[in-house]
Amino acid sequence: MHFNIHQMLQHYGYVGVFFVLLMEMVGIPFPAETTLTISGFEWSSGTFKLFPLLITAGVGNTIGSTIAYWIGRLLGRPVIVRFGKYVGINNERLDKANHVFHRNQSWIVIVGKFIAGIRVLIPYLAGINKMNFVVFSIYNTISAFIWASVFIVLGRYIGVEWSKYHRVLHQYMVPGIVVVVIIIGIVVAMKLRQRKSLG
Repeated sequence: MHFNIHQMLQHYGYVGVFFVLLMEMVGIPFPAETTLTISGFEWSSGTFKLFPLLITAGVGNTIGSTIAYWIGRLLGRPVIVRFGKYVGINNERLDKANHVFHRNQSWIVIVGKFIAGIRVLIPYLAGINKMNFVVFSIYNTISAFIWASVFIVLGRYIGVEWSKYHRVLHQYMVPGIVVVVIIIGIVVAMKLRQRKSLG
């Protein structure tokens, strides 16, 4: 989706932030993280105030996720795959995300906000799998505000240049975290074996 986020935010203000955050979670490929970081930069220049910006962003994401949840719950997988192909949702992608989702639903709802490719799928999966709506809503709301706060603050302190590089960082950040977790797991397993052998 190509449009000038700076101009949009200056013209529409909080409404523009709300709209982008809501539409991204429904599946429209708006650049939510870029919007948040630029909003943070605009906050530093006085265009936005922090509290209304956080509320607007968090509520927009939460409402968008809630709409996606009920689409998944009421219409189910076939409809999502049928129409999702227009926004990059297909059977293979849904299967992979669903496999991860089943491991720990509540944790995935929170952490998944920070993974661009997964974030949009999670509320649909929560609906398809009939995750308890109250539980989903609590974790989804918490994660929406944490996620929005992180990127707004990054925009504030790192500046608008962050928006140019965050996609590259996302590409390497998730595999990097996985590698670190695996290494830690191997080290812990080796230490436990050493203790058992000594005991």
